[in-house]
Amino acid sequence: MGWHLRLHGVGNASAVELGSAMSTIECDGVPWLTIDCGAEGLTAFLGRYGHAPRALFITHTHLDHVAGFERLFVESFFNPSLRGKVRVYVPAPLVPLLHQRVGDYPNALAEGGANFWDAFQVVPVGAAFWHDGVRLEVFPARHHWPDTAFGLRLKGSVVWTGDTRPIPEVLARVADDGELIAHDCALHGNPSHSGIEDLEREYPATLLSRCILYHYASREEGEVLAARGYRVAHPDDCLPLAEPTAMRAEPV
Repeated sequence: MGWHLRLHGVGNASAVELGSAMSTIECDGVPWLTIDCGAEGLTAFLGRYGHAPRALFITHTHLDHVAGFERLFVESFFNPSLRGKVRVYVPAPLVPLLHQRVGDYPNALAEGGANFWDAFQVVPVGAAFWHDGVRLEVFPARHHWPDTAFGLRLKGSVVWTGDTRPIPEVLARVADDGELIAHDCALHGNPSHSGIEDLEREYPATLLSRCILYHYASREEGEVLAARGYRVAHPDDCLPLAEPTAMRAEPV
């Protein structure tokens, strides 16, 4: 069945009907690595697969991308087969921010005896990391404040920008192998997010032709973007990906 990108949600923080921006890279029909953990996105994940994510990458810690963690804690901590085994890959600068956002409430359980991160295996990552024997790359995005948002590349298959302004100099490096590019884009940009005119100004047509746009404000806005000739993501889309050219580890 190969590789696919499943979109659990494609909207911005206010577009509840579109779901919070979250996706899963699937391999042979099975969830392989999930990107972010928003509340609506986690609901969509559970509805699609019938179980909680087993491995996640976190792009940044705005709540529409991490608000599902409290529920995921319950799903993981009270499942003996999952407790401490759900991998959470977190860019190192985000570790304290993620803890402040979701892990620092006094007493994870009212009964005591549990730390929030007991439910997970947190893996701080730098410019690259290994998951299931495959090397993935991490790159900085331009969202809200420096060193607070990051994107993900599965070389040869997909680049997920995360929330970002245009990053032409970055994508010239991390999207140079024909990858599908899932890019933050609304009809109108702002200091934290891209608008379509921003992308048209900053990116060549050859790169835009590989983009699928998500994190827009409404179904109507998505229709306007599509009418302008762009590929627009929709909730529960399952997009075929090319076979990764990423480095693979020898079995151990």
